[in-house]
Amino acid sequence: MLSGMEATKVRAMFARAPGLKAEHVQALCALTGGEPDLRDCAVQAVRMPPATRDYLSSSNREELTHDLRWIEASGAQLLLCTDLSYPALLAQISAPPPVLFVLGSVAALQSAQLAIVGSRSPTAAGRKTAHDFALALAQAGLTITSGLAVGVDAASHEGALLADGLTVAVLGTGLDAVYPLENTRLAARIRARGALVSEFPPRTRPLRRNFPQRNRIISGLSRGTLVVEAALRSGSLVTAKWAAEQGRDVFAIPGSIHNRLTRGCHKLIRDGAILVESPDDVVSELQLPLCRQRLTPSTVSRKRAAALDKEYEMLLDALGSEPATIDDLVGRTEIPGAAVASMLLILELEGCVAALPGGRYDRIPE
Repeated sequence: MLSGMEATKVRAMFARAPGLKAEHVQALCALTGGEPDLRDCAVQAVRMPPATRDYLSSSNREELTHDLRWIEASGAQLLLCTDLSYPALLAQISAPPPVLFVLGSVAALQSAQLAIVGSRSPTAAGRKTAHDFALALAQAGLTITSGLAVGVDAASHEGALLADGLTVAVLGTGLDAVYPLENTRLAARIRARGALVSEFPPRTRPLRRNFPQRNRIISGLSRGTLVVEAALRSGSLVTAKWAAEQGRDVFAIPGSIHNRLTRGCHKLIRDGAILVESPDDVVSELQLPLCRQRLTPSTVSRKRAAALDKEYEMLLDALGSEPATIDDLVGRTEIPGAAVASMLLILELEGCVAALPGGRYDRIPE
């Protein structure tokens, strides 16, 4: 029987071993009757790539010393794919991670989860839709899972937290540093009300290739994946593809044909994704025993701060489905530029529009 620190070291080695797969870990556990150790006879008995075998046969690596210090200091837990607490749905995918690093609640990973993903640069409407769907679905009992990116991911986590629900963030880096940095406070709140998860060991940088790999975990943990806004070339479509290959439901919210950020959603719908217009649509399709009576329209609606006169309504209508500049709005409404600028300021204060970079404005739906 391995001591606690020895067992943790073995798991940390598994997390760094190049080419290691869950099937290798399962074979090692079968040979040792439970918690695996790395006796040379066991390692040699399991078929695995030479580089994997060489790594597991070595010891006293400096990188492992740093890993173990961080694990002890942070309170991180390492889940092995053979553990009873390893997420059951994730274990069913074609290439489950051999090891998961977890900060927060391991139990949250076993709960009924819905992945919500989308653009890192959504429209104000898209950001609000993600937030409101997450809020309503978290109130109904679903754990909201996403990737901690700016945009739709962050809005989804925020919605779940506002509902006092569970939320899980799957990172494409090690858990010793938050990426992106601006979501550091959000990550701390997620850890307190759910879990931060990664298959990557500490000090793993945010390399481009990590994120498609990370996305299979987001979809693999979840009963279904909801895409809110996504361009045709989007990491969100990668997550949706993983979900479909894993036999999970794919949901997509449609939008204007003039909005490039809905073209990915429309493609998913043409390819068989379930068109979603309300949180209740998701719950109905998943057929889970959730608190559906809590999915009321009031959960996801917000009234304007004040009634708007005809000229303001005209300006809102002119905003249409895509962000526009003041010059665009002057051309569409024939209202003088100074008046448009003043009206936009009032509408922004009332929560009807959002100012975007580049002098553009976007309409926020009620």
